[in-house]
Amino acid sequence: MNASAATPLLDQIEPDEITDSGATGTIGSTNPAPSRNPVVLTPGSRPTASSSSPGDAEAGLAGIFRQSAHPIALLFLYLFRTAAIVVYLLCGFFTSNYVLSTVIVVVLLAVDFWNCRNVSGRTLVGLRYWNQVDDDGESYWVFESRDPTRPANPVDSKMFWIAIYTFPALWLALLIVSILKLSASFIPIVFLALVFNVSNAVGFTYADRDAKQKWANQLAGGWSIGGLGGQVLAGVVKNSVGRVFR
Repeated sequence: MNASAATPLLDQIEPDEITDSGATGTIGSTNPAPSRNPVVLTPGSRPTASSSSPGDAEAGLAGIFRQSAHPIALLFLYLFRTAAIVVYLLCGFFTSNYVLSTVIVVVLLAVDFWNCRNVSGRTLVGLRYWNQVDDDGESYWVFESRDPTRPANPVDSKMFWIAIYTFPALWLALLIVSILKLSASFIPIVFLALVFNVSNAVGFTYADRDAKQKWANQLAGGWSIGGLGGQVLAGVVKNSVGRVFR
């Protein structure tokens, strides 16, 4: 038996040489692995997710008010309308005084009607309407609208029209429930709420239609191609664009 055979196998394996080249774990490849920055985790912290998009941060009510150009006006528009419905639904759990409940709901409805017509509509979408009686006793509607070159904030406009058309539908559903439950004492309150909400919905719908019609007229009048051809072209634009908003 020679000396090499008597030497244990583990003693024949020499440790790898430690080099500073930085190459680790590259079996059969000559190119070194790209270096990575070490990740240091501290207790109580989590690695941030890189897949989050800006749209996720802007979701929810906070995102709506953050994107709104007039968040205070938008807040009070929904505050008064929601408060009127909440008080109507929950007043029976806190008081049995029918007169007090009715007065609170009517006051909230009146404040919402005034706020929506004079503040929220003018601020959020640039629209306002009112009914005027001339000296002859004839009543007619007056519509005001903002300059079309200054469009409303998209979030403000969307949330305004949602409030305008959603809450009348809610009050209509409450009216149907009151009729089915034969709650005759609550029907006048719901009917008054419908009058207020539907009046604003109809008034602002016609104000918006009038504003778009004025924009169509201005667009048609802006054509300065003189002669018969210019008049024909202006008439076509006025009729085609105006017909869309009738």
